[in-house]
Amino acid sequence: MRTLFYIIAVILLIGWALGTFVYAVGNLIYILLVLAIVALVLGLARRRNTGGN
Repeated sequence: MRTLFYIIAVILLIGWALGTFVYAVGNLIYILLVLAIVALVLGLARRRNTGGN
């Protein structure tokens, strides 16, 4: 499950980068960035919760 969050974060970051440097699609860029950060934080939080047990 942990790797799923990292995969989602990477995909969203790639989408953000494409939107920023290639397409310039307005506010969609910032939504993708926020979603990627949230996915990364959730992945790190779940890793810390399961890693300590």
